[in-house]
Amino acid sequence: MDLMTEFVLAAGLAWASGIRLYAAVFLAGMLQRFGYIVLPGDLATLSHDWVLYASGGMLLGEFLADKIPAFDSVWDGLHTFIRIPGGTALAIAALGDHGPAAQIAAGLIGGSIVTGTHLTKAGTRAAINHSPEPFSNWFASFSEDGLVLAGLWLAWQHPWLFVAMLITFMLIVIWLLPKLWRLLRESLRALKRVLSRLFGSGVQSAGPG
Repeated sequence: MDLMTEFVLAAGLAWASGIRLYAAVFLAGMLQRFGYIVLPGDLATLSHDWVLYASGGMLLGEFLADKIPAFDSVWDGLHTFIRIPGGTALAIAALGDHGPAAQIAAGLIGGSIVTGTHLTKAGTRAAINHSPEPFSNWFASFSEDGLVLAGLWLAWQHPWLFVAMLITFMLIVIWLLPKLWRLLRESLRALKRVLSRLFGSGVQSAGPG
């Protein structure tokens, strides 16, 4: 595997981590374990038993948690502190055979990709949760599952096609994130007003009659 192909794989793992970190780790590790691929750099560690046990267990938990409306946004919020460093670490590990300079470059690019992907996923799901019915949430979640599988397959089998897809995706992210951020701020303001009325009325009712 040449340097540019490894860079594409690093970018692919970072991108997938912003949506399904545990799926990316488990899938890569299992494919290495059964000899379908040879992971570059330090990524071979992903096929270790303990890594597969941990990522497989968390993959199952995330698969279920991501299908529960509203709770999926709580899950996404908590995983801001896991997906972004996790995806960045995978990108760095992919270039482990090429020295610190290549790893720093991979970390910078991978960190930017995983951050954009995670924020877009989290913002989109928060927007979908405005709908009271669960079907749009389930459709989005299963679509994300399929998107990660398809994207990683492209990164391994057709890296330059994946690069084209990734560039298109990141352009959409740049266009979409400001809109999602405005929606999120409006949602937080609405939640604050509801809580203020709720707790304000509670305080008044508890006061002297």
